[in-house]
Amino acid sequence: MGSQPPASRAALEPLATLDPAALAGVPASSPLTVRAAALSAHLLYLGTGGGKLLLFSLQDPSNPEFLRLLPIGATIPVSAILPLPSVARLLVHADGLLLLADPLLTRPVRRLGSLRNVAAVAARRASADPGSPSCSIAVSVGKKLLRVDLTLQDGDELDVQTREIAAVEGVKALAWVDDSVFVATATGYSLFSSIAGHGVAIFTLPESSGRPRVRPLSGGDEVMLLVDNVGVVVDRFGQPVGSSLVFNTTPDCIAEVFPYVIVAGDSKVDVYRRRNGAHLQTIPVARTGQGVLIVASDDDGIGTELVVIATAYKVFCYHKVSTVEQIKASLRRKNYKEAISLLEEFETDGEISKDMISFVHAQLGFLLFFDLRFEDAVNHFLLSETMQPSEIFPFIMRDPNRWSDLVPRKRYWGLHPPPKPLEEVIDDGLVIVQQALFLKKAGVDTVVDEDFLSNPPSRTDLLELAIRNIIRYLCASRVKNLSSLEMEGVDTFLMYLYRALDLVDDMERLASSQNSCVVDELESLLDDSGHLRTLAFLYGSKGMRSKALAIWRILARNYIAGLWKDQSENGSCGTSVDKRSEEIAAREAAKILKTSSDEDLVLEHLGWVADIDQELAIAVLTSEMRENQLSPEKVVAAVDTEKVVIHQRYLQWLIEDQGCDDPHYHTSYALSLAKSAIEAVHMESKYRGKGDREIDSDAQFIYLLREKLQLFLQASDLYDPEDVLDVIAESELWLEKAILYRKMGQENIVLQILAL
Repeated sequence: MGSQPPASRAALEPLATLDPAALAGVPASSPLTVRAAALSAHLLYLGTGGGKLLLFSLQDPSNPEFLRLLPIGATIPVSAILPLPSVARLLVHADGLLLLADPLLTRPVRRLGSLRNVAAVAARRASADPGSPSCSIAVSVGKKLLRVDLTLQDGDELDVQTREIAAVEGVKALAWVDDSVFVATATGYSLFSSIAGHGVAIFTLPESSGRPRVRPLSGGDEVMLLVDNVGVVVDRFGQPVGSSLVFNTTPDCIAEVFPYVIVAGDSKVDVYRRRNGAHLQTIPVARTGQGVLIVASDDDGIGTELVVIATAYKVFCYHKVSTVEQIKASLRRKNYKEAISLLEEFETDGEISKDMISFVHAQLGFLLFFDLRFEDAVNHFLLSETMQPSEIFPFIMRDPNRWSDLVPRKRYWGLHPPPKPLEEVIDDGLVIVQQALFLKKAGVDTVVDEDFLSNPPSRTDLLELAIRNIIRYLCASRVKNLSSLEMEGVDTFLMYLYRALDLVDDMERLASSQNSCVVDELESLLDDSGHLRTLAFLYGSKGMRSKALAIWRILARNYIAGLWKDQSENGSCGTSVDKRSEEIAAREAAKILKTSSDEDLVLEHLGWVADIDQELAIAVLTSEMRENQLSPEKVVAAVDTEKVVIHQRYLQWLIEDQGCDDPHYHTSYALSLAKSAIEAVHMESKYRGKGDREIDSDAQFIYLLREKLQLFLQASDLYDPEDVLDVIAESELWLEKAILYRKMGQENIVLQILAL
């Protein structure tokens, strides 16, 4: 719902304004004109056109402190100041001379050698030992490019060694990175080796080009070469790297506070992102008097936070706005697009920690959630590695509840209200939309997104959208390493939300799988809403077998009675659907019964399962998935006498698979098979008028049944042959009789039967 107003981004913020002359106590009759500035750690150096050096402490940047003024000569205007901390010196370029001062300006300046008419000077940037008491500078004098090596010795003395690098004329600016000295002249840029002295042209400048400038960039491997208003970035070998930076004006001065390049010129200071050249901020500067606009930072560039902007008579101190504050400012303005862009930039440049990235994504998510942008909100929740699923719980269930103590009491940056039930979030958001519509008609701009104003969504649509996206977040949270209590909340609330949208398939899938749902929280809800299948699955997954089976039994009976009807696509109900539904109930009950060793429970539900599917009942009785097998005595007693197939298959399994050697069960099995065979033969003779196909089928069935009986009678020695013989005595089962008589040792009768 938040709109995206134009960016007004502040990368630098003002801290203090200095009046150098007033702080230094210089009378108005002798004005100071600032010509050069430099920062080193917390010290600010200013050089004037009247040959003075001023030192200020920025230990407290918001309250600069004047430390010292050091005259270097009334007719020697200062053009550049280079701090050399490794040799405890300050190098001053003034009126073609190079002067050395101590860092605190406590002693008079001294000339560096006999050099005159110095056109440009640059200190070497290299990844040297930070504790080394030496440094090197490149100096352009006349037609010579010199290397000057400075080494700090005992007694604070300097050893100075000078040698020529190359012959170069018309030098305007220098930069020295590693072993490469970059030289800018009016005609172009060149690169010289500080060791071998050989040079190579990088590129030539057009005749109409402005003053060339060269600026080493932080990191020690890149240099910016200025061509009018374009900064071309090259590596230490002079090869272009990355994209060039296009400035809004031709710079008078360039500084850097990583990751920003700061350009002064045309009565303003512009801030650009170094990586992509994006223009971030413009700082207007009112100038009085002559002189160029100066911008300076610690030349190290990395780790520094301060920037000074100097006019002829004023100095302005700025500091880099932290990444967090920049993002926070964008979020306060509800400029989410800018905040996301900032986050991506800072992440790419390594300016923000992983935990803070997660924090910002969560904060963005909550702001978007309260702006009714649920999909975007959840996208950011999912990007946060530190956000806890319990932070979503208050949107689903009002406090207090079982999980209230899990909810972190953090408000992030205090930019959004505390979480509350979804319905309230949506109602409050719609009120804001209505107010915005009223204000828009009155010609007043609002922060509400135009899409919401032109096509306001309905409350119902918003509620469904919110629920679906919270479901998406909770589903993703299930794979996280959560505490058992938090996992209970995730799964239980998932079930709540599935039920709210009547997502039956999802409900049953969750309930039938391994889950952490709290049954006490869901029983009444599912029962009252008629989601009995889901409740049965849930009971089953929690080991509450008796309750699960009771529901499956009710459902099966209701299906049979026609009380539960599944609608087909055309809206009609059919017996095939009813039959399939009752079979599902029986099948789910059988899954539970197969693993149960509770004899009473199994036998209680065996009957109705058998009524629907005898094969399922047999599978239940013969299951080897349970820890302890059922008592054969109880099973045989419980099986309906009319369910002959179940009775026979169970006894067969008991004898053949379980190795039962109880004569009683062997006899029972033989008697049951014999009775079935007699009945089959009798039925076959009763309906001899059938077609050939039916006769063949019946004959095959009788043959297989008698074969099973015969094989058992021959294989087992544990049944009572007399009992079986009594059953088949009046039948036509002559071969079976022969087997039985042989078992009884009456071979003469066997021969008589075989003779027949």
